[in-house]
Order: sequence, then C-alpha cells, then structure tokens
Amino acid sequence: MERPKQPQPASGDKKDAADASSVLNGHFDGLVKRPSGGGGSGRPAAPQGSGQAAESGSHRAASGTESWKEERTRSVEDNEMSLPSLAAAYTTILRGLGEDPQRQGLLKTPWRAATAMQFFTKGYQEKIIDVLNDAIFDEDHDEMVIVKDIDMFSMCEHHLVPIFGRVHIGYLPNKRVLGLSKLARIVEIYSRRLQVQERLTKQIAVAITEALQPTGVGVVIEATHMCMVMRGVQKMNSKTVTSTMLGVFREDPKTRDEFLTLIRS
Repeated sequence: MERPKQPQPASGDKKDAADASSVLNGHFDGLVKRPSGGGGSGRPAAPQGSGQAAESGSHRAASGTESWKEERTRSVEDNEMSLPSLAAAYTTILRGLGEDPQRQGLLKTPWRAATAMQFFTKGYQEKIIDVLNDAIFDEDHDEMVIVKDIDMFSMCEHHLVPIFGRVHIGYLPNKRVLGLSKLARIVEIYSRRLQVQERLTKQIAVAITEALQPTGVGVVIEATHMCMVMRGVQKMNSKTVTSTMLGVFREDPKTRDEFLTLIRS
C-alpha cells in the first residue's frame, strides 16, 4: 500500500525540514521507508535501483550508518567523574525520605545505588556500530529470520522504576544477514537507557533497518511496567504490547501475519 506523499518544503524551509526529520537517537525517518515492488512469492521484491535513485539510496544508507556511529553519550570516564555526585544525590534522597544516611544499613547505600543506576543505564555508553561491525555477512538468503523471547530490562523515564519483558524480532534479509546474538545486543543497548516502550520498539527496528537495509523488519515487545504494578492503578497482571513494522512487514499483510504467527507459536 502506497504511503501518502509528504508535502515538499519550500526552498527557504529545507534546512528546517531536514532538522525536523531527525528522530530517535540520530536515526532519520526517511531511512526506514521501503519501496514496494512486485514479486511472484507474494512478497515485494528486494529494492533495486539505478542511476540517480541508486545514488540517493546509497546516500541515505551512508547517512544512517553515520547516525548510529555517533550514539554514545557517556563514557567510562564520565561514570567515574559523576559517581560522587550521583552518590551525593542519593544521600539527599534518603534524607528527603526521612531516613538517616548515617545508619549502619544505609552507610554504603548511596554508593551502591549510584553504581547500580549507572549499570541500569549502560546503554548510553555503547554504540550499535561497535556491536555490528564484524557481524554483518553477505548471504544469499531471503527468507524470514526471527529471534523471539529476548529478555529485556529497562527503566521507565517517567518514574525511574523497572520495565521488563520480552522482545521478538524478525526481518527479511536482502542479501545480508546479522549474527543472531547481535539482535539481542541491539535490544540490550537501547533497553539499558531511560525509556518509554513505544520509543524502544522503534529504535530497535530502525537500527536493524539502517544496519542491514533488509526488505522488512518487525519488532514486538511485551512488557510489565512497575509504575503500573507498584503504584498508580496497581494492576498486577497488566502487560503492554507495542510493535513496529517496517518495509514489507508493514506493507504486506501475509508477511506480517507470518511473523506474528511464528512469534506466538
């Protein structure tokens, strides 16, 4: 199904439009759009192009690679420098809660909490390019690849409490495949940041799209949010399900249904 065309910006607005196209952690929305084509198997054929169109596609792919090369926002040195101030902040929190930070059981709590929070958010220290550099292989394979039930732990950016659940990833290769464990590593990098589940789902799908340029990608996350379980509505058994479908997973109902059926089996 053809997506509606976006109105073209006036010449004076081109810079603003380019800035506005930037979305998740340096990913660009234009990179995730997949051209549809005919195919005898019911799935759109892998995109092929020549001349100006091919050059444009190469430029977009290069831009995407650059975007996830520059994702790291925190280093090991940053951790060491910020640890005392983080520990001091936790000391302030303990006092604000009516506790005595000098009580024996709490003497080391600010330090422990600070180092734990740095671990919970270690995704800010990692870059996708570091994980995928040596794990993308040329392979004449164009059938669906699925890794499901990937454990996921994250932190709700609204309440700083855990989100945990499972991630299911599928993609249709376009002559290139990714080492299977690297799909789990992508999940780990993005989940170990302050997150909302909707953004996390899209970030994973876009990263795979930019890295492999596959025919399509599907990501489904099922998660429990402690901000709903421990506080607020306190619904113990509630789960949140989000999905992102790109390329033929979005455009072809048969491909999407195959993916959804396989992750439920």
